[in-house]
Amino acid sequence: MIQVLLADDQMLVRAGFRALLDAQPDIEVTGEAADGDQALALVRERRPDLVLMDIRMPVLDGLAATRRITEDPGLDGVRVVMLTTFELDEYVFEAIRSGASGFLVKDTEPDELVRAVRAVVAGDALLSPGVTRRLIAEFAARSKEPAAAAGLADLTEREREVMALVGIGLSNEEIARRLVVSPLTAKTHVSRAMVKLGARDRAQLVVFAYESGLVRPGWLG
Repeated sequence: MIQVLLADDQMLVRAGFRALLDAQPDIEVTGEAADGDQALALVRERRPDLVLMDIRMPVLDGLAATRRITEDPGLDGVRVVMLTTFELDEYVFEAIRSGASGFLVKDTEPDELVRAVRAVVAGDALLSPGVTRRLIAEFAARSKEPAAAAGLADLTEREREVMALVGIGLSNEEIARRLVVSPLTAKTHVSRAMVKLGARDRAQLVVFAYESGLVRPGWLG
């Protein structure tokens, strides 16, 4: 069973997510938190596979809670997906930089939410490619100027190419079509780049792609 923790200060939001996720045969909601401090305590107690974390919460906000989770070696297996409203929240890219494995807008379709939970636990990240590309373009424009990323020189030319495609929000299948290779080959290149750069997941690989200058805002072809 996939164990999910819900962290949102709106009880109705938590109730809706719980009803949807608990109805799945392979997903179980293991707890709820109304603020980041409660979320952090429950994560340490129950070690869920995934936390659906609202960005804006009292006591301790979602960004701070996510940072504490991802920096704790004892919680290495816990993944965090941020919940956001695209028009209002300006911290999604910073959340990914802080270690979140992805993000979802709160009005995500129910089927997409379920797929997202399963995808992140399976090791994928940066959900909903269309939303991903819009958000990356929006928030990467506010990131720092590119700097040489440690380990970038260790990547092969193909790994750099694949990393750049990950950076513009392409899935393994889309990368495979773009490069005319199999999805398995694309996934292998992504995995090798992650290992060489010490990236926690695909989400952090996107951060490296932008911060190293391999991808710049607007390169969404």
